[in-house]
Amino acid sequence: MEPNVRFWITERQSFIQRFLQWTELLDPTNLVVSIEKIEKSRQLLLTNEDASIRDSEDQRIKEAWKRSLSTVHPDNSKLIPVPLRPAALLPFTAPMIFFSMMSVKSLKSLILPQVSFYAYTTAFNIVNGNASYTRRLHESLLLGTGVIASSSFFGLFPRLLQMRLHNVLLKKALPIIILTHVSAMNVVAARSLEPIRGIEVMDKEGNVMGYSRKAGTKAVKDTAASRVVLFGTSAFIPEVFSHFFVRTQFFRQYPWSLWTFKLSCTVLVMGLMVPVSFSIFPQIERIQRSELEKEIQSATEETELFYNRGV
Repeated sequence: MEPNVRFWITERQSFIQRFLQWTELLDPTNLVVSIEKIEKSRQLLLTNEDASIRDSEDQRIKEAWKRSLSTVHPDNSKLIPVPLRPAALLPFTAPMIFFSMMSVKSLKSLILPQVSFYAYTTAFNIVNGNASYTRRLHESLLLGTGVIASSSFFGLFPRLLQMRLHNVLLKKALPIIILTHVSAMNVVAARSLEPIRGIEVMDKEGNVMGYSRKAGTKAVKDTAASRVVLFGTSAFIPEVFSHFFVRTQFFRQYPWSLWTFKLSCTVLVMGLMVPVSFSIFPQIERIQRSELEKEIQSATEETELFYNRGV
């Protein structure tokens, strides 16, 4: 069985345990670890199939799990490209969200941060989604291009309305609402093939029982919900803090400090919310056999099956 799949199935973690686990997996050093070290770590895990990250006192085993879980896709055992690994989400998207939420007088100044944000999140969602079903390269490219274009349009078009609003509360709230809803829509669109073609469901030994469209739908739905929590909170809290910051004497003396304050706040909030959002649902989720298609129900006597939700 793929070591990462084995880990997420056997380690029945609570939300707090998953959160602590993700704080380690999101370590920026996981972006610069060499391929040679990753391969050695994977070989160590393959030869120590009973190794548990919690029970093992061997530091090499713990480090091997950290490298494997943070760099290798559990469905195809391939390396995740460095810019699209989970640890890269914060440094790439935090500045984009900051610039996307800035008050602007011209729509042109929003085009680059908005398109950049949705281009990155689309690629991230496709690469870190479920990869157990058949998908050709040209399908991914066409799908990704369409999702980037539609997300950018739906992200930019309502900002035209914002420029014509005179209500201060609505002008502040509208960008947050847009970002939250379009981010969820981006997940659904980028991973739209999963509910159509179905994704692998397996037993606790890793034996594939079939492809389920119902599991694919649930995987996409849960991931979209986690993005609402991530980007909605990351956009909302800095706006609230900034609202009070501009009323301080410090801001009156140093008006330029708002940019520094808001960027720092965005990075800090996202730094907390990324592991929180990744921990809301397990990466390998459980689903009752009775909830799946009849052909899968007839293929096994197991009452509980598993599938990769993705990140």
